Amino acid sequence: MPKRSSEQLKSFLSGMLDLPQDVVLDLPRLIALGKTQLYIENHKGIIEYTPERIRVNSTIGIIRLTGKDMSIKTIETEEILVSGQLTSIEFL
Repeated sequence: MPKRSSEQLKSFLSGMLDLPQDVVLDLPRLIALGKTQLYIENHKGIIEYTPERIRVNSTIGIIRLTGKDMSIKTIETEEILVSGQLTSIEFL
């Protein structure tokens, strides 16, 4: 029987047990409310923060937000709420 990586095993178990993959695999969850708000769960810290660009670390890499008049309205251990005129969300 071939060996499975821990990520493959977690993904398999989440499917078998009908659990959300973002919880089991510690993936970031992004919820956009139009172009004016973005809610990020499971982040690993803020790398850069300006009104035009915000970079957030995550388990899958860096999430780069660009826009105008952006600000972080809420920041907690694993949750961030960004407001402003969002123009792009990129995964680097």
